[in-house]
Amino acid sequence: MDYYAVLDVGGSSIKYALMDETGVFIEKSSVPTPKASLESFLETVDLILKKLQHHHLCKGLAVSMPGAVNVETGIIDGVTALPYIHGQNIKQLLQERTQLKVELENDANCAALAEGWIGAAKDVNDYLCIVIGTGIGGSVVLDKKVRHGKNHFAGEFGYMIMEDYLSGPPWETWSSLAAVGGLIQQVAKRKGVSPAVLTGKEIFERAENGDLDVQEEINKFLQRLAIGIYNLQFMIDPEKILIGGAISHREGFIEQLNEKLQQMKYHPDGLTVQVERCQFGNDSNLIGALYHFLQRQNIVLRS
Repeated sequence: MDYYAVLDVGGSSIKYALMDETGVFIEKSSVPTPKASLESFLETVDLILKKLQHHHLCKGLAVSMPGAVNVETGIIDGVTALPYIHGQNIKQLLQERTQLKVELENDANCAALAEGWIGAAKDVNDYLCIVIGTGIGGSVVLDKKVRHGKNHFAGEFGYMIMEDYLSGPPWETWSSLAAVGGLIQQVAKRKGVSPAVLTGKEIFERAENGDLDVQEEINKFLQRLAIGIYNLQFMIDPEKILIGGAISHREGFIEQLNEKLQQMKYHPDGLTVQVERCQFGNDSNLIGALYHFLQRQNIVLRS
């Protein structure tokens, strides 16, 4: 059995794990993400690897990273909460530092790969993964392979222009209207309060307690979310569309979304558009990063 060190680098924490070649966790934990510099980040990776390799020799390092990751060059474009990861060849630096084979992939793409390997999309070849959080991100997977696009922005669904397209810019995008952050903004505007005093959880609690204004905004939020999903189905026509993010685990959320999609059906015999919940939660990026590593290194995959 071979073992691998796997990292999920986020803006606030680095989740890490020792995993075997089948995707089983041997151990896992997390540490705060260094904010100061690239060198502090590399030092933190050193410490993680020393801990993980105390009992098992690691055959490689698989990493999930934010930003527009170029899996070929190891350079990360875009804008993230970690400015020091941009403009550097992170893959090369990690390889030199650790003396291990290293592979990097974008975090949303890792989440999608996890589903295709041993999750909700393991039995299909073509699928979309839509991750709903403060904004909307995601991944396009065709023939079991992530499609990155010319500029490494494939799957950045949240940039789709949804409203004000005749009067903008600025336009209302899918993220600004149909992400949790967008819902918070819309409710705050409706209530005349600062978005800083609201959370997604509180908004749904207000709706459950009978707040008609909030109920109406949630209904709009679901409708806007369904419209984007409907359009993506007809643009790409995947076998499955998976929804991730904390909100996807809210009781009744997927069912409500599918109800909206059913109402949009253009003809009784027309295409039925529906979504499923991603199977993995906080572990998805780790599982997908390992899968990406195994793919890139041409290692026989087991499940």
